[in-house]
Amino acid sequence: MKNENMFKLFARYVSLNVLGMIALSCYILADTFFVSKALGAAGLAALNLAIPVYNFIHGSGLMIGMGGGTKYSIFKSQGKREAADQIFTNAAAAMVCIAAVFFFTGLFASGPIVRFLGANAQTYDMARVYLQVIMLFTPMFMLNNLLLCFVRNDGAPQLSMAAMITGSLSNVVLDYVFMFPLNMGIFGAVLATGLAPVISICVMSPYFLKKKNQFHLCRCRILPRLFGGIFSSGLPSLITEVSSGIVIIVFNMIILGLEGNTGVAAYGVIANLSLVVVAIYTGIAQGIQPVISSQYGGGNKKAVSSVLRYALITMAVLSVAVYMLIFTFAPQIAQIFNSENSALLQEIAVGGLKVYFIGCIFAGFNIIVSMYFTSTEYPLPAHVISILRGFAVIIPAAFILSALSGMNGVWSTFPVTEALVAVTGGVLLLRRLRKSS
Repeated sequence: MKNENMFKLFARYVSLNVLGMIALSCYILADTFFVSKALGAAGLAALNLAIPVYNFIHGSGLMIGMGGGTKYSIFKSQGKREAADQIFTNAAAAMVCIAAVFFFTGLFASGPIVRFLGANAQTYDMARVYLQVIMLFTPMFMLNNLLLCFVRNDGAPQLSMAAMITGSLSNVVLDYVFMFPLNMGIFGAVLATGLAPVISICVMSPYFLKKKNQFHLCRCRILPRLFGGIFSSGLPSLITEVSSGIVIIVFNMIILGLEGNTGVAAYGVIANLSLVVVAIYTGIAQGIQPVISSQYGGGNKKAVSSVLRYALITMAVLSVAVYMLIFTFAPQIAQIFNSENSALLQEIAVGGLKVYFIGCIFAGFNIIVSMYFTSTEYPLPAHVISILRGFAVIIPAAFILSALSGMNGVWSTFPVTEALVAVTGGVLLLRRLRKSS
């Protein structure tokens, strides 16, 4: 393809996926807003304690969906239809197994998990209800992620976007209905979130009923080799989501010691806004994945390089715009979630917003470069980047910087970590590009 055609394809896939991912990230952001209005700082703290488990669930679904979708796209571009169907079947089997573990864990062990996450007498009941219902809806969350990824790689990004947006808008509407007119409290918030992927799946269902899809379940052996390939390609997506949950847990524990539940509530504002910002970068990354994988499978190295360049330029421009907006309107953003007009919560959140989001451009670079590596069947550097930014750097940095500078140290952890990892990612990217040129 010509570069201009590649740009049109890039713009189509990325724009649709960014919109869809922003909508998807509003699952939890809508809960944050309505919970803050209905239940105050205690409800906000309870929500933030339970969110890490949602990250685990979402990450597991993305691992299987992105890993399977990448393999499917490559096989499809090479004309290997039978192998492509085997990938989908094995991905579906893996999804069922992992979803069952989450489901039964939520059914029998939600209380101990909530205690482990740091719930106290004020937040325990709300956090347990939220966590249990989220885990019982795991099969729907994971099936939704699987289908979204495969539909996108099947050449229907507009349907994937429509499903994500419809699911998220329904969540916002149901949040309001369940929490205010019906007065269902935290259960209403989590029920709305759990129904969102069900609605998203319903939006995609005509695609399968009319048999427009090119991927199908088939009779084949469930092969560990295929499982390994799916997990390896999708592992960076899992690490990114799981590490987000672990980082929230660590930050919650540190902040509880520094500022108590008010500090955790303030961090909840920042963490949930961060979900939306990261969703923009994830949307770019997921948008370029089908394009890069199909071009890589067809041996078009020039097109692959062009798409990567477009993605990095788009990310840089959006990062500058996002940070300027957050820096300028930090007081107004914090006030949206400060229903009790707490001066302390407002002060902590405003300071945190201005420091934390300095890391935007570095995070965007790391997410896109990681996806480039997995999309070209070279997952090891993506694993390195994901592990560094998810565990190896950010957790020690959180303890060290918070000990040195208190809350300012906590907020500085994200930009410092992402900047250090971006240097490593840049070196790995240059080496890869030199070898492939």
